[in-house]
Amino acid sequence: MSKNELLENCNAFKYDDRIEKAIREIEKNLKSNYNISKRSVALLLLQEDEEIKEIVKSRESSFPEISEIIKRTKMLFSEPLYYVITVQRQKKVDEIVSKVVVTRRDSKKLISNWLDRITVQPLTGIPILLLVLYFGLYKFVGEFGAGTLVDFIEGNIFENYINPWVNSLVTVYISNEAIRELLAMEYGIITLGLRYALAIILPIVGTFFLMFSIIEDSGYLPRLALLVDRLFKSIGLNGRAVIPMTLGFGCDTMATLVSRTLETRRERVIATLLLALAIPCSAQLGVIMGMLSGKPAALAVWALFIAMVFVLVGYLAAQVLPGEKPVFYMEIPPLRWPRIGNIIEKTVSRMQWYFLEIVPVFIIASVLIWIGRMTGVFDAIIRWSEPLMMALGLPPETAEAFLFGFFRRDYGAAGLYDLQKNGVLNGVQMTVASVTLTLFVPCIAQFSVMLKERGLKTTLAIVAFIFPFAFFAGYILNLILKAAGVAW
Repeated sequence: MSKNELLENCNAFKYDDRIEKAIREIEKNLKSNYNISKRSVALLLLQEDEEIKEIVKSRESSFPEISEIIKRTKMLFSEPLYYVITVQRQKKVDEIVSKVVVTRRDSKKLISNWLDRITVQPLTGIPILLLVLYFGLYKFVGEFGAGTLVDFIEGNIFENYINPWVNSLVTVYISNEAIRELLAMEYGIITLGLRYALAIILPIVGTFFLMFSIIEDSGYLPRLALLVDRLFKSIGLNGRAVIPMTLGFGCDTMATLVSRTLETRRERVIATLLLALAIPCSAQLGVIMGMLSGKPAALAVWALFIAMVFVLVGYLAAQVLPGEKPVFYMEIPPLRWPRIGNIIEKTVSRMQWYFLEIVPVFIIASVLIWIGRMTGVFDAIIRWSEPLMMALGLPPETAEAFLFGFFRRDYGAAGLYDLQKNGVLNGVQMTVASVTLTLFVPCIAQFSVMLKERGLKTTLAIVAFIFPFAFFAGYILNLILKAAGVAW
């Protein structure tokens, strides 16, 4: 095909007759001059482009007639007009490309096509996903990050050297007991806040960010979106929501911001609810995996229970919240070997974000805990919470970890880690505590982003649901494990 023939072919392109009729009717109502053709303006209006809509609305007295044309055209299709137009345009592009591009059948291409197919088909895609989760999250983040690295940094460096040195230093040079408690001892900024942030949480988020960067750079995430699209549609979302959900395993606060990319307000509200309820952040996930890795059955119960809650609450939310059913389309990049430079750059940038955004929160949380202890408020809240902990079959000391969890979920998870390490929790109690803390109210940072993104009314409604639901779910799980005679 010659260049002139190709251009002629492109210029002759027409959409569906119903779309073309709407374009002509809108063009007749456009009296003002625009920097682009009236046909382009009409297409943008049909796709409900907000910017062009505001421009036309300000210039055209016939805008109500244009709106009626768009409304009438939308009723002729089962999918949104932007989707219909995009699909028809892509079909034409594929037709043109097929006439001018010759694809050679080589072994690399055949292997790539085969991998494409097996990663998106449920029969083969689900086992592949389970392998990614097992080796990527369980073995690398859970065992290596939350086990080997945390044991070395927290157990050897902080407990044997840093904390004793800091405690002796403040004892010698600071006479005021309150200031000593602020900086060191049991709940100090250095001995608790920085220990949690640098010795327990940092190795876990570091290994997670590294693994996530590898998966992201390989092109696997869009294929995962296709794989889970059908499941996600049952909970009011579509495959595109796999991006914020996956990011939630890194940080739910960041993932809540990313949920703004979802198409409808209904999807954004459901995604925010599920992120706040059933998606543990990387640090929380890593600590829980580290605690339960020695008891695979307990880890399986925790994972299965959280997955059931995710699907059940999502399904019920989809039935309750009004709105259109989501549609899904996504460009699929080619699978490739991850590039070392990209992995390092992404991991370093996310670690930088962690140091700048999260470490200060741990320090602030330590100060707030110190204030609470000095005023007696902290101890009073723990005493009030103890009957609730006992109802869940947990020791009273667990209330402290849940209070930590309000400041940051991973802070609370680190508190459970300390209790488990000191032999306070048995296997069943660790499982119940891990489930309840995972479902617990979002931390302060996530709560503030929810207020910004979803508004006060929606945020308070989500928190009002999550708080009692988390403890009710933990109570039910404890009853089930007791009735089954489980004794880990």
